[in-house]
Amino acid sequence: MEEKTAASREEEDKQPKRLLFNRWDLNEVEIKDPGLVRYVNLKSTIVPYTSGKMTRQQFGKGDMLIVERLINRLMQTEINTGAKQRAIRITADAFEIIHKKTKKNPVQVLVDAIANAGPREETVRLKYGGINVPKSVDTAPLRRVNAALRFIAEGVNSASHTTKKNVSECLADELIAAARGDTKCYSVGKKEERERIAIASR
Repeated sequence: MEEKTAASREEEDKQPKRLLFNRWDLNEVEIKDPGLVRYVNLKSTIVPYTSGKMTRQQFGKGDMLIVERLINRLMQTEINTGAKQRAIRITADAFEIIHKKTKKNPVQVLVDAIANAGPREETVRLKYGGINVPKSVDTAPLRRVNAALRFIAEGVNSASHTTKKNVSECLADELIAAARGDTKCYSVGKKEERERIAIASR
């Protein structure tokens, strides 16, 4: 076993470092939730700007770098619409704040936040004889990632309008709280609300 671990360490050392923003090593990030491994991509380009190449095929979002997916989600507001460079700058500044506060790789904090903010159970409406009946269903992994990113972006947008903090600080606080599983933050609170409704509809 010791020989295998030593060999695996040598292989890891041989892998070239992929530094996001020339700062954060993507090789050291670990996805702890096995259901999200396929859809949280950390093996893409180090520049979070693919010009929409991944969206030309069905379920192509799963092949996009997860940091770029967060950036794209932040763009979907009335203020940041189409402002990709501004959204990239907000994310880069937020990552610096996260590192100062937690001393961790901010991409790892983002991955943990997505795992904690993605609902595992939701409700659908089934029609029986003209009556809509809510039914609890398991959430697909890609939908979990989509929902988590949406909740995080909504939380950042609302926090930036209700506090004196800038957007980068709001994003950093939201990601740190979500990574810890704090139910007081917006994203985890929305996830708990959805799962609570789903449990009641079983």
